[in-house]
Amino acid sequence: MIMNLGILTIIFIEKNLHQPMYVLFCNLTISDIIGSTHILPRVLSDILLPPAERLIGYYECVVQAFITHMFGTTSHTVLMVMAFDRYVAICHPLHYSTIMTRKIIVQLIVFSWGAPFVLVVILIGLTVRLNRCRTLITNPFCDNASLFKLSCESVVINNIYGLAFTVLLFATSIGCIVLTYGKITAVCLSTKNKSLNNKAVKTCSTHLVVYLIMSLSGVAIVILHRFPQYSDYRKLSAILFVIVPGSLNPIIYGLQSRE
Repeated sequence: MIMNLGILTIIFIEKNLHQPMYVLFCNLTISDIIGSTHILPRVLSDILLPPAERLIGYYECVVQAFITHMFGTTSHTVLMVMAFDRYVAICHPLHYSTIMTRKIIVQLIVFSWGAPFVLVVILIGLTVRLNRCRTLITNPFCDNASLFKLSCESVVINNIYGLAFTVLLFATSIGCIVLTYGKITAVCLSTKNKSLNNKAVKTCSTHLVVYLIMSLSGVAIVILHRFPQYSDYRKLSAILFVIVPGSLNPIIYGLQSRE
């Protein structure tokens, strides 16, 4: 929290950081703050209680699940728009200011939050409609899969939409990363400008490391939800998904940016 709030404060105070790259990065920081504050305090308080007293109301659980999936989805969409920003900066440096206008930046930010909001509302809405016959959440915090497992009704639609949601999100984000980085690599190979190449390697490598850490953590949770016998590993992955990316993002971006 100190690191993420510190990054936000520095970018807000320093006028020379009021650039598209840092404005877009603020959205990743805000997403990390939301992800940390809605999960970790509750988990820490539950650790101090005996299992029989670790209780949560259903609608509080729904809100937590909604924010959990918003956090996970916005992490992808924000990194996608950041990849687009790096592509424009490296591949079209002379047109950067005319392409990355204030209007475009606002549209990218709206996309980063608007698309996840619509997708997650549908995801949670399909689960809330189900009747419940169980009361045990076998997860450190509430998510969609934990919620629909409380029902004795058919959850085929929930599973289909959940998998489609996951495939769409990962396919879009991976496609965006591959496309932009492919073009950036092509530009770097075709030019002999060492300054441009060093800048590209520096900014893109950090972006890629953050993306890989976040993606691997998310994939581990999705896969392990399908194997109940590995529930302890899933719980660990769920906690790491919140802690690791949120802790590493400000360090990775903060250390590589001289500004």
